[in-house]
Order: sequence, then structure tokens, then C-alpha cells
Amino acid sequence: MKVLVTGSKGQLGRSIQDLHPADFIYTDIEELDITDIQAIRALVAREKVEAIVNCAAYTNVEAAEDNYELAELLNAKAVENLATVMKDVGGLLVHISTDYVFGKEPYNTPCREDQKGTPTGVYGLTKLHGEEAILRSGVRYVIIRTAWLYSEYGKNFVKTMLDLTATRPSLKVVFDQVGTPTYAHDLAGAILTVISSGVGKSHILNYSNEGVCSWYDFAKAIAEYSGHTSCDIQPCHSGEFPSKVHRPAYSVLDKTLIKETFGLQIPYWTDSLKACLSKML
Repeated sequence: MKVLVTGSKGQLGRSIQDLHPADFIYTDIEELDITDIQAIRALVAREKVEAIVNCAAYTNVEAAEDNYELAELLNAKAVENLATVMKDVGGLLVHISTDYVFGKEPYNTPCREDQKGTPTGVYGLTKLHGEEAILRSGVRYVIIRTAWLYSEYGKNFVKTMLDLTATRPSLKVVFDQVGTPTYAHDLAGAILTVISSGVGKSHILNYSNEGVCSWYDFAKAIAEYSGHTSCDIQPCHSGEFPSKVHRPAYSVLDKTLIKETFGLQIPYWTDSLKACLSKML
């Protein structure tokens, strides 16, 4: 299958390249502007693309609150463009979405794929609009919602904590936001498994690593596994860090469907964190 990966310079795009570098087509904004439907059509026709893995998105959660139109363009309209083109050629669209489509309603059980989206901010709302555009298009699709993504690449929580715990004597990290970290390498492997299965029908799926933690627990584990134990990390409430964004307090994802459908064995979050840190350190 001829596969195009968009957003290939991001964490997930680079992780896919690590696992499958040879015959996929990798593009970022320099090679393909996904807000330009004619450019997408031309590339798909020229390269005879049969599937697109869309890793491109506007992911700056804070900045999205002041840049709704840009976030909507990249997270919804561009996604609609990809869906339209793949529908026209009978192809498959694999789209990466987010746990931020949830969060407004209070709950304490893992979010299922059929749960109504209740985003708390512009980022989550525009990502939900992207999902809705795919559903309207009639394209064959796999939407994969993920959470708390980190890797050896780009900017992410793990890299930030490695720096802060190495340079500061003490640190406060919120404990009242709960979810599950996701190692981009693991998600990349899951995407390749899904594509190789043939995907006979469309799916909305959840994927993160196994387990549950707060950002505080995540930070403590990063410090412990990296040997940065001299930094005193203390839990705090999210209200101590004023923000334009009301982040989900609980966004653990139920992964039963992807495991049963594609036979995936998903690593526990601390095991994957150790694997990532072993590469970084």
C-alpha cells in the first residue's frame, strides 16, 4: 500500500519513520500544504497514494485560545481536505486525534470511543470538528485518539521535566489532572499494525499506554528513572498555574476496542517511559 504521512517532522511522524523508513512518502508543510486541497489532489494522483496518515495538527493548546481561525484551519478544514481527496480515490485516512475532545463533563471511568465529545477549549473543539468532518465525508477512516504524547523528538513533557529536575532544587507539578502518557514509538507501531491489517471498515479508536497517572506521578517517575532525585517535586492544584485553558481533569482512554480488533499488546506507561529515557540518556 502506498502511504503518505503528513506532519512528518513532528514526534509521531518521526517515530513512524524510525519504524518504517523505506517506502512511505513523508511530507511536512514545506512539501505539502494540507490546507490546499488541489496540492493534496496533485500529490495523491502523482504518487498513487492509497492511504494517508495525518499526523499534522495545530497542537499549541495555550495559543489556540487566541488563534481559533488558524486552529480550525489546521485541525478541521485541512482534515476535511484530506478526507475529501481520499474519498475521491477510494483510499484510507488514518487521522490522529486527542483526549482533549473530552473533559467538560465530570466522570471517573475511562473514555470510550462512542462517548460524546465535550471539549473544554479551542484545541479540543477544533480537533473534534476534524473528527466530525471525516465522518461527514464518507471516506474509509481510522480515527485514533491519543493522549500525553512524548518521545525523543520535539518539545514534550518528558524533555521539559528532564531539564527542570536537573536544574532546579524544587518543583511543583499538578496532581488533579489524570490521564495516561503515550510513547510515540508505541503509537507509531500501533498505526502500522492497523494499516497492515487492511482496515475493511471504519473505526474510531483510542490508544495510549496502559495505566493511569497524574502529571505529578509522571514527573516523579521521569526524575527517578533519570537519576534526578535531588529535585524536590511536590504536588499542587492546577489552579496554582493560571491558564487560559481549562484542561481535562480526567481523560483516561478505554483501549479495549483497539486491543480486541487488532490484537495489540500495549505496554505499561512506566515501561515505555524507561525505554524512551534509555534512548535519550
